[in-house]
Amino acid sequence: MKIENLSKSFGKKKILKNISLTIPKGKLTAFIGPNGAGKSTLLSCMSRLTSYDQGKISLDGKTLDQFKTDILAQKLAILKQMNQLNMQISVQELVAFGRFPYSKGHLTPTDLELIQNAMNHLGLAEIANENIQNLSGGQIQRAYIAMILAQDTDYILLDEPLNNLDMNFALQMMQLLQDLVRKHGKTVVIVLHDLNFASSFADEIVAMKSGEIFMQSKTDDLIRTDVLASLYGMTIRIQEIDGKKFCLYF
Repeated sequence: MKIENLSKSFGKKKILKNISLTIPKGKLTAFIGPNGAGKSTLLSCMSRLTSYDQGKISLDGKTLDQFKTDILAQKLAILKQMNQLNMQISVQELVAFGRFPYSKGHLTPTDLELIQNAMNHLGLAEIANENIQNLSGGQIQRAYIAMILAQDTDYILLDEPLNNLDMNFALQMMQLLQDLVRKHGKTVVIVLHDLNFASSFADEIVAMKSGEIFMQSKTDDLIRTDVLASLYGMTIRIQEIDGKKFCLYF
């Protein structure tokens, strides 16, 4: 995925300022940076959910506006931060929405297998028939993530998917995403606030600040005290444990 000279404003406030960026295929790329950096807006533009004022976004050599909606939904899936669905449906029915771009509601045996696999991966099999209105925050978050996994796209965009997840499920989620990249060739782009998850699991990091690209590099080159101090305006110690860098910021 290639982003060229992208700019976006909401009213008089410029959110994205001339962004140019290439997302490596078959890698896990983490977007990090302080609040208001433009990470979520950029991710939304990359999925065509949000329009932009100028610039171009290309996916596998074609601009996003060249894709029909259902075809784009077979190539790219996105999970945004705020997901509110006021419907009386079960967990399994919610996860099944991920297959709609393919089946248009007429589920095939392949669709059902992907739905079941996604629920199994996220620990939802035992509550498959539970009404989503009865779920905890963590359970509903896992159900939405399962829906994205069932969509089975080459590109997966996730905006802070670890929200509401406890430590165990957050770790399982990152391990699953890493597995999708390394074993299945998926391209994952994820907005993260937890620097240690980014440091431990991302192949590449894009750091944003004030609507601009602050730095893009391999993870090990970006997780440095001087870089993070400039990015966040605070001292962040780096400790290496078993060959991995961990960020200590309090």
